[in-house]
Amino acid sequence: MKKRALISVSDKTGVVDFAKGLVAAGLEIISTGGTKKALDEAGVPTLAIEEVTGFPEMMDGRVKTLHPKIHGGLLGRRDLASHMEAMKTYGITEIDVVVVNLYPFKETIEKPEVTEADAIENIDIGGPSMLRSGAKNFASVAVVVDPLDYALVLEELQNGGTTLATRKYLAAKVFRHTAAYDALIAGYLTDLVGEKEPEKLTLTYDLKQSLRYGENSHQKAAFYQDALPVSYSIAQAKQLHGKELSYNNIKDADAALRIAREFSEPTVVALKHMNPCGIGTGETIEAAYDYAYAADPVSIFGGILVANRPIDLATAEKMHKLFLEIIIAPSFDEAAFDVLSAKKNLRLMTLDFSQKDHSTASEKVSVLGGLLVQDQDVLAEKAEDWEVVTKRQPTKEERKALEFAWKAVKHVKSNAIVVANEHQTAGIGAGQMNRVGSVKIAIQQAEEAGLLEGAVLASDAFFPMADSVEYAVAHGIKAIVQPGGSIKDQLSIEAADEAGIAMVFTKVRHFRH
Repeated sequence: MKKRALISVSDKTGVVDFAKGLVAAGLEIISTGGTKKALDEAGVPTLAIEEVTGFPEMMDGRVKTLHPKIHGGLLGRRDLASHMEAMKTYGITEIDVVVVNLYPFKETIEKPEVTEADAIENIDIGGPSMLRSGAKNFASVAVVVDPLDYALVLEELQNGGTTLATRKYLAAKVFRHTAAYDALIAGYLTDLVGEKEPEKLTLTYDLKQSLRYGENSHQKAAFYQDALPVSYSIAQAKQLHGKELSYNNIKDADAALRIAREFSEPTVVALKHMNPCGIGTGETIEAAYDYAYAADPVSIFGGILVANRPIDLATAEKMHKLFLEIIIAPSFDEAAFDVLSAKKNLRLMTLDFSQKDHSTASEKVSVLGGLLVQDQDVLAEKAEDWEVVTKRQPTKEERKALEFAWKAVKHVKSNAIVVANEHQTAGIGAGQMNRVGSVKIAIQQAEEAGLLEGAVLASDAFFPMADSVEYAVAHGIKAIVQPGGSIKDQLSIEAADEAGIAMVFTKVRHFRH
């Protein structure tokens, strides 16, 4: 009796040529619906599924392959006489090759206008069932879910049959495929019912890029992207020039994009080791770059830049003078690209900044033995809701600087302090074990940059005592923004009042660990 293959695919890429190869290798093909039609039109002989099962497709195609003559042919063990006898008794023929890919559930739910009914009808039942049955029986059955594997399977069939090693490889791929498919369905339905903390968290990601190494050269690493891509993300940025991204590049680029998302005016973010070293805004992207560079012309060396406006020639010529790892922007003028691409290793990337998303989609961080999940820190805040707790009100210029500094400080590792004016960061104190230590670092940087005069200060969390305010006052800070909430808030307020500076409470904390 001829060996049989069952083919039922939504993605018909290469399936006609593959089916012809199966026939040439001596296999008889069972097929269904649109796949059968495509093969028939191409002159590939096929058996209809109902010719095998004795039952017609029914219920709008919901039931067609869920039948013992299909699953018996897939699951029956060839090495067990009892299985083979049962197959003979009930007229079940072995199926040796299964070629299935699934209803386009992912593509369906990505459509903005998708309805619940459309989504549900694109949940495949028969396909995953056949895949799982065949993959369980990999000792005898080759199951192909990816058109990229067609050539391998044909080559082996033409040389006497698929190998056990290949069948195991294909089976593992099948279960990854169906697990990812089920994860998308689970996620969709979980969101549909509004479940915030499901008892099981099922996630799926697609391999974006194999990396040369991780944080250090002895660590292996890879970059996976969301199966449902996020438009405004490093995963969706298009690389135009330069070396492959590294693990650290990707983490830094992500951090810089999060900061750039805060600003609508022309803005440049310079970032190093997950912390901004300069943020600048201006009337033009060149002016914004000038401010960002002046904020810390030392630390920017070897860093990355994100600009939320196209890079023009004048700005590119200034950037070209530095050693940079990455520049990300909506686009590069032709002349600007020519200047920057003269550096062969500099990574130039474009991203659609109009798609920046301020949703509270969750972010995930791995820990030993588990995963932390939280909403992104994208709380919509209004400066008019802030409380001035000192006798002196901030001036108009100081208020603009405070708003700028508050947007910046939430993206600095805690304990975080940002000294700024209305156009740029002037000094950044990041990740110190005590808050006054961060204050001292930020103010020292601002002094060295010549940007301390008239500057304001932002703290990501409250001051536990008055020492930070006293140090800031002693160095000329004119206004402070902080969440408030310490049992010793009054000491900080009194220190500010005594010095005649303004202090504003936002009542929102922005730790970033």
